[in-house]
Amino acid sequence: MLWLLLASPFRARLEPPFGVSRLSFRVWPNDLDVNMHMNNGRYLTIMDLGRFDLILRMGLWKAARRHGWMPVLSAANVIFRRELRPFRRFVLETRILWWSGTHMLMEHRVLIPGADGGEQLAARAVMHGGFYQRARRRFVPMSEVAVEMGITVEEQPMTVEIETMLAAARGLREAGKASGVPGGQPPVL
Repeated sequence: MLWLLLASPFRARLEPPFGVSRLSFRVWPNDLDVNMHMNNGRYLTIMDLGRFDLILRMGLWKAARRHGWMPVLSAANVIFRRELRPFRRFVLETRILWWSGTHMLMEHRVLIPGADGGEQLAARAVMHGGFYQRARRRFVPMSEVAVEMGITVEEQPMTVEIETMLAAARGLREAGKASGVPGGQPPVL
């Protein structure tokens, strides 16, 4: 994370809202689980770095700090396609897929070199989140986030994939309420 923060002024700015962050990694021994491939929790940690890079390079980090906004996630859906063995190189792509009201969906794709010389999908995640302003106890409307990126945003069309992700998150939230899961209520999707 520190490296991303220090290197971001020297890297190309990503064009909001659909610029794509690409970060290169290698699987190290501390990334492995008992099956000797990258641990599923490590994917999520690395995906945090992709979101941070996107926020930095779209110019949102300074605005977030100035306004007291915190990037937060409320749901994640991950699909693992191919294992990542020790010392394997891979690329993480991160982009914004969709936004509405106060939330957005971001996509992470873990890519490895394919046999044909192209890239092959090893894992894909779609994360639901937004910016939370603790002082005002609210999620920041995407229209305010867009102003900080220097763009105007319109409501994005809902695709089947996006509706499926949101429906799954709503279902889990409702099931948690019904079973009396302790803790605060997750944000409304």
